[in-house]
Amino acid sequence: MAAPTIKLNNGQNMPLVGFGLWKVNNDTCADQVYNAIKTGYRLFDGACDYGNEVEAGQGVKRAIDEGLVKREDLFIVSKLWNSFHDKDKVMPICKKQLGDWGLDYFDLYIIHFPIALKYVDPSVRYPPGFFYEGDKIVLSKASLEETYHAMEECYEQGLIKSLGISNYVGSLVLDVERYAKHLPQTLQIEHHPYLVQQDLIDLCRSRGIAVTAYSSFGPSSFLELDMKRARDTPLLLEHPTIKSIADKHSKTPAQVLLRWSTQRGIAVIPKSNNQDRLAQNLDVCSFELAKDEVESISGLDKDLRFNSPTNYGIDIPIFA
Repeated sequence: MAAPTIKLNNGQNMPLVGFGLWKVNNDTCADQVYNAIKTGYRLFDGACDYGNEVEAGQGVKRAIDEGLVKREDLFIVSKLWNSFHDKDKVMPICKKQLGDWGLDYFDLYIIHFPIALKYVDPSVRYPPGFFYEGDKIVLSKASLEETYHAMEECYEQGLIKSLGISNYVGSLVLDVERYAKHLPQTLQIEHHPYLVQQDLIDLCRSRGIAVTAYSSFGPSSFLELDMKRARDTPLLLEHPTIKSIADKHSKTPAQVLLRWSTQRGIAVIPKSNNQDRLAQNLDVCSFELAKDEVESISGLDKDLRFNSPTNYGIDIPIFA
C-alpha cells in the first residue's frame, strides 16, 4: 500500500499521506519509522524541535540497509527551529540536522514558525526550545526575509530539494511572495474541522503552494500535553457527525477526518503507535466522501486553534 502523490510547484512529487514524528518517543522512534516504512509510508515529517531526528534516521537507515526502500523512494521533511533564523545559522543547522538523520539532503525543509529567537549553540542545549535561559524569551533581530533567503541558499546548493513555510497566516504568505526567488513549495498549518482556514487554503492554491495539515484530529493531539483548551473541547473522533459518516462508509472516525483533508488535496501527517491504525491512516484515499458529507464536516468550524504559543504560556501571539 502506498499513498498517492501531489506535484509541487518545482516538479517534485510529495506523498499525500505521511507519518508525523511530533511527540514520538526517542526509545521507540527508530522502530516506529522502520515499521511505518514496512507498512508503506514514504513521507516522514520531522523537526529539530521534536528531538528525535537521530532515532528517526536510524529507522530509515535500517529500512534502506535491509533493501525495503531506496533513499529516493522516501520523502524526508525537517524544519528550521526559531533559534536558527539568523542568516549565518540556517545552513549550518540544516547540515547538522542532515547529519543527525544520516542524509545528504532533505526532500523538504520548512521554517517551523514565523518567530526569530536568539541563537542558542547546539553544544549548549539541543533542541533549544522557546526559552533562551530559564523562562526567558529573547527575540532575534532576523527578519523573515533574511531567513527565507538563507533557506533559498540551502535549496540552491542541493541540501534541500523543496522549501516550505509553516504556521504562516495569509498576510505572511503574501509577503513572502514579494521577496522570494523561489516561491515556497508547501505551507504546513494546523487544520481540522474546528479550524478549517479555507481562505488561507484558497490563497495557497491560487499561488500553487501545496498545503499540509497537522493535528488532523484536533483536540486529541493536545490532550497528552494537558492543554486546558483541548480538555474543554469535544473530541472530533467522538463527534456524532464524524461517527455517523464513518459508520456509513465502514471506516473509522480517524479515516474520515483524514479523508476530509486528502479528498480536498491537502496532505496529512498522522502518527500512531498501533500497527492496525498505522495501516488505516495510510488507507485514506480509497473511498470518497459525498459533497454534503464534506460540507457537513467543514461546517463544524469554530476557528479554534490549539497549536499557538500563547496556549503553552508563551507570550508570542503570532495568530493575534
